[in-house]
This record gives sequence, structure tokens and C-alpha cells, in this order.
Amino acid sequence: NAPAIGVHDRLFAKALLLSDGEKKFLLITCDMLGLAPPVKAEIVKRVADDGWTSEQILILPSHSHASIEMHAINPNNIFGIPQVGIHDPKLFEFTVNNFVDLIRSVSALEPEPVKIGTGSVQIPGWNRNRRDDATLTDDELTITRIDSLTDEPLAVLVNYTAHPTFMSEKQMMFSAGWPGSLQRTMESLIGDDATVMYFNGAEGDQSPRSRPGSGSSRWEMAARYGTDLGIEAVKQWKTVSTSRDVAFDFHLQTIDLPQRSWHPDFMATGGKEYGLSEELLRDMLPRLSPAQTTSGSLRLGDLVVIGIPGEMAAGLGLKLKAKTKEALQVSHPVIGGLANEWISYILSEQAYRTGRYEASVSFYGEKLGPTIVEGAMAGVANLR
Repeated sequence: NAPAIGVHDRLFAKALLLSDGEKKFLLITCDMLGLAPPVKAEIVKRVADDGWTSEQILILPSHSHASIEMHAINPNNIFGIPQVGIHDPKLFEFTVNNFVDLIRSVSALEPEPVKIGTGSVQIPGWNRNRRDDATLTDDELTITRIDSLTDEPLAVLVNYTAHPTFMSEKQMMFSAGWPGSLQRTMESLIGDDATVMYFNGAEGDQSPRSRPGSGSSRWEMAARYGTDLGIEAVKQWKTVSTSRDVAFDFHLQTIDLPQRSWHPDFMATGGKEYGLSEELLRDMLPRLSPAQTTSGSLRLGDLVVIGIPGEMAAGLGLKLKAKTKEALQVSHPVIGGLANEWISYILSEQAYRTGRYEASVSFYGEKLGPTIVEGAMAGVANLR
């Protein structure tokens, strides 16, 4: 809970408003670690009079580890434990108000007809599995072009799966991490004031591999990784063709979560690190871990974004992508990790039983993974 000492690079929230003339939808990406469950609810409450509902808004944080701390913007966090993070009402208001301002400003813009297209490429070697299965990685880089009818680039959506974890607890300046570097690189190379919007995938067990020659500086590692990946993404962007007529639909699926619990190894891992006891956990989990969550999904032509409210392991993410590809006959399903809120790490039953750090920060038992997969697929089934 130590305060930041400055700003290394700016944090952004970016919004894309989509409409077919009848229904409208807001896709928001942000350079943040994640959102505590009360954050989106408060945002929606404040823009409800402007005609927005929770179903129409999907917020996708990049999971930058050098950004605003989740528990500092959680009004339900009444515990005052520095290792967990201490709630700051002023920071909560600052964060919510910035999202509200963003939504209102983009809502006031004049809509423009666009052409949309998506492409994907496999780029092995850029990430690694930090748990037991070193061979299981999601290597897919997915790019969506949104251009004017005269082929001017307006927005670019980028999905790739890896933790933004080059910075350690010693780098105490605000930063968007390598995703920020990726977005800045792409915006510079594409030009024409195009807005690049990055969102993460099922990154629960996926870590980035540092690029050759990036040196020992954590800042340089992040900048080099994001720059190199941005160059790769622009190469893919150039190959994507666009179309005027694309499918457009969205859905918000409610998911009842399993009973809250903590892993048997928690006290020896996360409990020790975060200064917690079993007595504290019995009081904390009902306050900080919701009984229900949601999976927001979006279809935009051959792109389907499957919103997952936490950090899903890549194996479950790949399973969801394959199921969606078969169910909807689409070419480019992707996971939108940390969608709308962070509830937990989301692991397979076997991975949960194996334990280790990710399991110790998973608070709904071994059935959470299957529950989220089932709920997300029920949401996807509503897309047309």
C-alpha cells in the first residue's frame, strides 16, 4: 500500500461506441490492474440517466501491475490491511468519474460509418506458462481493424495473452507496462490519429518472455517487449481486410458462483504474504468476493469477445475459444480477461488441487473454472 512516487507513462481508458442504428454498445479498455466489483456498478449507476445499462458496457483492463490497486478502489474493503490495500474513497471517486467522463464524451460524438475486419496469427515464443505445463501457452495475436469507408484507420483492437509483470514491487511509478508501449508503438506506426485498444486474454498462468537485448532494467524490458510486439501487430494489421456488413450483437450473462472458500495451502502462501488469518478470511470473503458475477460477450463480425471476470488459466481459455468457434462458426473468438470485475484466479479443477500461488488467490473452490466456462458459453449462445 505504499504510494507511487511519480508517473513513468500515462494511463488511459479508451472507449469504442458501436451502433447499428438500433442498439448501441460501449467497449472500454483501460491501463489498469483490474476493477473491484463495485466499480462498474457505480459507473453504470451514474450514466443510467444517459441511457446506458450494464449489458451495453464491457470494460476490459490490461492488468498492468504498475497501475491503480484494485482494493484501493473497493468500498467493501473495510479492513485496513496494507498488504491487501487500503480503500481510498477519493481514489474511488477519481477513477469512477474518469470512466463516467469518458462515456459521456464518446456518447456526444457524431457516429461515423465504418468497415470492420479481424485477423489472427500464431506467434510462439513470446510467452510462457508459469505453472506445471510449460508447453501450454496461448500464442494467438488477434487484430481487429475499424476503418472509415474511405479506408482511414479509426480504431484497432488488439488481443494477446500475457501478464504485464516485468515491473516488480520496486518500480513505484505509474505505468501501463508493456501494453502501454504496444499501444503507443502501433499508434505511431499506423498514424492518422488511430486509437489502439489493447485487452488481455486468459493470462492467469501466462507470463511474457523478455526480448533479446532488452537489458536488466525492468522499464526497458517492458518497453522493448511492447515495442516489438507492437511491430508484429502492425504487420498483422496490414493484412486484415474489412467489410461494411458485419454481424453485431452483445449479451451479459449472470453466473451464480460456487460457495466462497480458500485453498488449504492459502495460509502458507497468500495468507502469510497478505497478513491474513482464517478468522479474518471468514469476514473478508463475503464482503470482497461476490456471490454472483457476469460474463459479457460481444460479436463484431468474425470477432467474438468472451468476457471473463478474473484471471483465467490459458487451458480453460483455449477450451472456451474452441467451443465458441464451433458454436457460432466464427474464425476469431478471443478471451477478454478481467472483464468488468476481478473475482479471482480461475483454474481447472486439477490445477486448483495442485495448489501454488494461483490457487491460493482463487476463492471459490475447484468448481470455479467449470462454472465460469459453462456460464460464459451460455452467454455466447445468445449471440447472433
